[in-house]
Parts: sequence; structure tokens; C-alpha cells
Amino acid sequence: MNYNDFDKTAAYKRLLELAPRGKGFDFASRLTGERVRKAAVPLAAGLTYSWAAKAVDDPVLEALQALADEQELVGKYRALVEGETMNTGENRKVLHHLLRGQLGKPVLHEGKNLGEFYARERDRFSAFAAAVHAGKIRGSTGKAFTTAVQIGIGGSDLGPRALYLALENWAAAEGKGRLQAKFISNVDPDDASQTAASGNLEETIFILVSKSGTTQETLANELFIKEKLIRAGLDPRKHLAAVTSETSPLARNPAYLDSFYIDDFIGGRYSSTSAVGGVILSLAFGPEVFSELLAGAHEADQNAREPKAAANAALLDALIGVWERNFLGYPYTAILPYSQALSRFPAHLQQLDMESNGKRVNRDGVPLAYSTGPVVFGEPGTNGQHSFYQLLHQGTDIVPLQFVAFTESQRGDDVEVDGSGSQTKLKANLAAQIVAFAKGKTDTNRNREFLGGRPSSLIYGKRLTPKALGALLAHFENKVMFQGFIWNINSFDQEGVQLGKVLTKKVLAARAGGSSGDSVLDAYSGILGV
Repeated sequence: MNYNDFDKTAAYKRLLELAPRGKGFDFASRLTGERVRKAAVPLAAGLTYSWAAKAVDDPVLEALQALADEQELVGKYRALVEGETMNTGENRKVLHHLLRGQLGKPVLHEGKNLGEFYARERDRFSAFAAAVHAGKIRGSTGKAFTTAVQIGIGGSDLGPRALYLALENWAAAEGKGRLQAKFISNVDPDDASQTAASGNLEETIFILVSKSGTTQETLANELFIKEKLIRAGLDPRKHLAAVTSETSPLARNPAYLDSFYIDDFIGGRYSSTSAVGGVILSLAFGPEVFSELLAGAHEADQNAREPKAAANAALLDALIGVWERNFLGYPYTAILPYSQALSRFPAHLQQLDMESNGKRVNRDGVPLAYSTGPVVFGEPGTNGQHSFYQLLHQGTDIVPLQFVAFTESQRGDDVEVDGSGSQTKLKANLAAQIVAFAKGKTDTNRNREFLGGRPSSLIYGKRLTPKALGALLAHFENKVMFQGFIWNINSFDQEGVQLGKVLTKKVLAARAGGSSGDSVLDAYSGILGV
């Protein structure tokens, strides 16, 4: 397998030649009903990826496929899922795919079958959740648990929180709701205080999530909650469980009802389908619902092994994203789900994408001469239409858009007003926005003129179910990894978050001694009252 910077490839040079074609893409004439019907790729779990409103044509797609072949993207994906070391910064495998099903040969490490290990942990936390639901595991006063609170930050919060919110309405409609879930992430004491005050501590189980067992914010929030429990006359040992690694101080610790394990091959932002998301989601909805989510993710993972982009939605999405980032010069992308259930999904994808591909050196630490990951932001429609769409329609920068939508609501609860229901109005708004962004509108009043030429993709399906959600999650994970392979970067470490942590410890350690040795650091600490 060859790992080359992509500006050294023949396909890169061909795409540079084609760039003016993309920048001058005539959306008004090319975006036809026939193109909308044909420019689509099956994703997984009933979802479809549509690229009809993207600035690509056959020559561009052919060059992008040549890039995928030259950079051996699917070959690298296959090597990753079969256990080759892909996290070069930390010399680790990348195995979150194995959490939802084996895609190739068994993955072994130091004689340990990791697929069997992950499956065994899933069985353990599934049994734990079932015991909680049956009332076999109760709080310290004997009351059954009605609420589960996850304490974690970053990947231990964003993904699981987004998935819980995505399924909350569906579970209520299907009678699958078991425990209400809440989340504490910020070290700001107002976060933990508000959550602790919002429910009955006697009926609350807390899930502490830290792979290392040393995450500063998470441990601070754990102590905060323990103090609340003790003051309420409750035994914290009867209200806490942990998700961690087998080598952390939280493992096999009598301070917890139980501990469930992941390892160093499961990165935080890729960990939602591990015990990090599995414990809280199984408690909230039942293990069978979490299994459906895994099945959808596995189906998308299987699809990502297709060598041709025309049959591989994640690969095509990744290639078009690179075309926009590196050849059309668009530094941003917006995630716009027309589904309130996906209200926190853009925040999860923001971490997934920006923490993975926000890199300026290649896999070998050599500085790159081209741009890598885009700035990612988003908000559900139609809320975003009344917020930042003004800039998207008429601003000086073109921002590629990624829409997600479903033809049916999760609850099926609707009311007809002015001849149509709310779900119909939601879908009508989305169709109108895609066309408005693409085709624009001429007007003699420049303030009312829309230039159009704003590209968008659309992922759509019938209803947001656990299986569809799993497929959606895996699609974006695979897209981000394919782009990392194209750019020849390590998408699996996050050294960019470490420096701030080091300086924070320096500031806190200086409280006793009086000075950190850095006058600027001390000055800011002083005005903030550290």
C-alpha cells in the first residue's frame, strides 16, 4: 500500500485542470428533474445519497474515481477494518467498525481476539441494562432507576447525546422508552448542578465515561455528583457505573456497580457504537434498540468496501467534499438536518470531522502544501433558515451544504393547517431551499438578487429509526476516513487538544506556588480570578 500526498498524484493534476469547470458550473441549466432522479446512490438501511445539486459532471466524477483508485482508498479502508495500524501518531489500530460486526478476517492483538472481546462487553452491558429494567439493580434506598446520567466529555458526550436525542421521539412512539437519559459534560459547575437538581437522585444511575480514567473534567464532575449523593444520604457505590479501559483506575473498582471496557483502538469521536454509547442507549431504550443501531452501521460499513464511487455513498461523498475543498476553494461545510431529532448531530459531526482531519502535516509529520479538513457547523431546518441562511444564500463565501431529511416524522403526530401538515411543510421548505441555493433568482434590485450556484447534497429516507441512524452515523465516519486517506493524514489522533490541557495543569499547579513561570499565563489567570 502506498501512502502519498495527494498533490503528487496524476489525478490531482487532472482535477486542477477541471477546476474552472466546477467554479463555472451552470446550476440553472444542469439541475433538471432527470438529474435529480438519476444522481443518487443507495447508502444503507433504506437511506439514499443524492448529489444532484453538486458542481460535478461526468469528467469530474471520472477524475475523482481515478483519485480514489490512485490513492487506494478502498484498499486502505479494508486494511483498517482488518486491523492494520492506521493511527500512526499513537501506533494503534483503528477498530470501531469491529464493534458492529466483522468485515474481514478476525483481528488479533497479542493473542486476543478483539472482535470477541467487544462482543463480550456488549453482552455484559446488555445484561446490566436488562437487570436495571427488571429492577434487579436498584439504588441505595431500594428504588428502581428511572433516569440515567452520562458523565463524560468530547466523544464520551457528543455522539451518545446526539444519538439519544435522535431516538427519544421514536422510542416514545414505539413504546421503547425505558429510562430518561441526561448528560453532564462541561466542567462548569452549573452543568452538573442543573442536571443533579432536575431529577430524583434516589432514582438516578450515573455512567462515568473515561477511557483513561484520568480525564480532568469528567473526574471533577464525578466528585461533584458523589458529593451531591452523599449529602442526600445515598451511597454513591449504588448509583455509579463506569465505562473505561481495563488498565484504568476505574476498572474493577468497588466504587462502581460495574465497569465496562473499551481499549485504545476505539477513538473517542468514533466510540458511540462501543460501551461509550451502548450503556446509556441500552439503559434508555433497551439493548435490542442498540443492536438495531449497530446493524445499520454495519450495513453502511459493508457498503463502504465497494471500489466504485457510483455504488459507495461514503466514498462519493468524500470525493465530492475534496473536490469542493481543494479545487473549488470552499473552506466550510454546513450540516443541515431537516429533522428536529437530529438537533445535536451537527455538533457530533463537527468533532468527528474537525478533530479527525484538522491536520497540517501528513502521516509522517511532513507539512502539507494543500488544505485539509473544512470548518463544519450546522443547525436543524427550519430553524437555520431564520438564523444563518442569509449568509449561505447571499454572502460572499460559497458554503457547500449537506442536507438530511425523512419523508415521515418519528411520532406520526401532525396537524393540518392551510391545506398541509407540518411534516409536509418541513419537506416543502427543504425542496425549496435546495433549488433556491442552486438556481438563485435574478432581480434588478441587487439586494434581492440570488446568484445561486450554492452546491448541496441530500441524504434522505423514510423514517429516522435506530437502523437508519446507525447507517447515517457510519456514513459520516467513513466519509471522514476516506478524506483522511486522500489527504494522507492521520485522522485518528488529536494532539491539537493536548496543549491547552497541559497549560491548564500548569495554571492549577501554580495556585499553591504563586507563579506558573509564564507571565502572560499568570496575567490571564489573575484577571479570571484563578
